[in-house]
Amino acid sequence: MEAPTKGTFRLAGREFPEVTWYKDPALRKTYICLAFVVLTSATNGYDGSMVNGLQSLDYWQDYFGHPKGSLLGLLACIMSIGSLVALPVVPYTADLLGRRWGIFIGCIIMVLGVILQTISINLKMFIAARFFLGFGIAIAHGSSPLLVTELVHPQHRATFTTIYNTTWYIGSFIAAWLTFGTNHINSNWCWRVPSLVQALPSILQMSFVWFVPESPRFLIAHGKVEKAHQVLAKVHANGDLDSEIVHLELQEIKDTIKLEQEFESNGWLELVKTKGNRHRLIILLSLGLFSQWSGNGLVSYYLNIIFNSIGITDSNTQLIINGCLQILNIIVATGQCFFVDRIGRRPLFLTATTGMLATFIVWTICSAQFDINKSKASANAVVAMIFLYYVFYNMAWSGLLVGYSAEILPYSIRAKGMTLMFLMVDIALFFNQYVNPIALDHIHWKYYIVYDVWIAVELVVVYFFYIETRYTPLEEIAKHFDGEDAVLGGAAATAKSKELAAEIGGLDTIDLGEKRPEVETRETSA
Repeated sequence: MEAPTKGTFRLAGREFPEVTWYKDPALRKTYICLAFVVLTSATNGYDGSMVNGLQSLDYWQDYFGHPKGSLLGLLACIMSIGSLVALPVVPYTADLLGRRWGIFIGCIIMVLGVILQTISINLKMFIAARFFLGFGIAIAHGSSPLLVTELVHPQHRATFTTIYNTTWYIGSFIAAWLTFGTNHINSNWCWRVPSLVQALPSILQMSFVWFVPESPRFLIAHGKVEKAHQVLAKVHANGDLDSEIVHLELQEIKDTIKLEQEFESNGWLELVKTKGNRHRLIILLSLGLFSQWSGNGLVSYYLNIIFNSIGITDSNTQLIINGCLQILNIIVATGQCFFVDRIGRRPLFLTATTGMLATFIVWTICSAQFDINKSKASANAVVAMIFLYYVFYNMAWSGLLVGYSAEILPYSIRAKGMTLMFLMVDIALFFNQYVNPIALDHIHWKYYIVYDVWIAVELVVVYFFYIETRYTPLEEIAKHFDGEDAVLGGAAATAKSKELAAEIGGLDTIDLGEKRPEVETRETSA
């Protein structure tokens, strides 16, 4: 879509002056609270880095009997198994109870899992606790990005939704340096303290989620149009119910959801029913798989094994390198969030994947060289390639994993589509976490060749299937996938949508000329 005039954003084909969020009282309050709500991903990042760090702690190794091979793989992947088990209830929690309740319920389960993990007396108990952590995080993950995507101002959607998944690195950074610090505690508290701190993001979310309103799209889908009107006015116009932007948003959302409810189902088969939805499904499944099965799983959970294989065996050195890597990750992943609309999704994905492929090939070559000559230069080159690899990875695959997934889906299938994306994430994580330590133990650096080939496949998929969506309001993104067949209401309605509206006797309109327009509040089916 054509870029809007500088200093403006586009909605329903019209341009409006840009809004500076920190100068706007309503947006400032909402975004500060949402900054805590998006920490769901931080819990995941904290866990990956913590598991990495714990493996470098002698007290943890001695307490749990030095797990390795398949047992170590089970320890890491059990969280993904918990998430997989929870997935059947995830979309229904978000769609029936609401986005906020989904976050709250998931956080409660995670806190219980953390408590059990912290007081573990044996490895079986520790593994069971991690299963509950995975179960809870799946439920929270199924609601958090939906609330963010559906509540933020149209101008800020790309930036804020992309930031969501980058909080993974905030959690990872805290865990990396915390385990480095607790490594100097000469007791089992060196691993119990990092475990206990894992509850902090969930506690913050449980506290702040109630300070942000429910998704206006969820409210409209459940017949609470007047309440949705109030929410949009409160968040996007400082309570001005007569704001033109609010009315355009409300009309577009209300009409689109009504058409979806009349002419499309929200069942699972809807995801493969049309050409546009099949295209969306390819993107969703590949996003989930590629985001975790691109070699990054080696570093996320088994960095100590990689370091040991290139002669870096000192635990303090491993922890310091891991901590510095997380600093780099935070800077790059967060920084790119502010360029998503300027550069575009497709260029970012293509550049990131090409760079990942190039650096991983060099990583493989340097690892092979070290295996032959034990050269320190080769080991240092591997470390350098790991850092460079993550620079490219974080250009797209970190933040856009959730932001791109959520925006390409219509409301009726958004929760289910996101669930399938996270299903692929969990499948990839399960494979990575269980198979990676076994493969590294048996074939060492040769295992990297598998990822070299696979990342090349990813580049081909991205080139042929990933499309650009920048400068497009949320409801209107359907046009990129469905063309004139897109089900879209409001001022941006397609010709087909107008025909469908005529079949049901037209859609209710909002008269902007009235001082206080009456908004339809008739109950609609969920």
